[in-house]
Formats: sequence, C-alpha cells, structure tokens
Amino acid sequence: MPIYEYVCSNCGETFEKRVSFAEADQIPACPKCSSSATHKKISIVGSLSSSSPGASSPSSSSCGSRGGFS
Repeated sequence: MPIYEYVCSNCGETFEKRVSFAEADQIPACPKCSSSATHKKISIVGSLSSSSPGASSPSSSSCGSRGGFS
C-alpha cells in the first residue's frame, strides 16, 4: 500500500497515511484537529546532489553492456 502525505487546510498539520489503491480517492480527516479539509501533498521523489553540476547524471560503472570480465 502506498503512503500518501496530506496537509490540513484548517490547521496546517502535515501527516502521512497508508492508503490502499481502492481507497486512494478518499480524503482522511486531520489527526490534529479532525477537520475534513485536507488534501494530498505533492511529494518529489529522488535526490539531488550539489557537489557538481553533472552529479545527478548517471555515471559509468563496471556493469556496462559489454559481456565477460576484464
């Protein structure tokens, strides 16, 4: 089951809830103030690196497309 992140429009509380795909359209009440004025928060998946401009691009590895061992 995926975990969704929600924000309460009433009190600003951010909370997570594990929801089945069948229940994904149902919006849960806020656990802090019990308001039903909550909405899904858009989450960004992935990571960023600030070490160098090209750090987020894939790097070459020893698992290339060539067969055999070197």
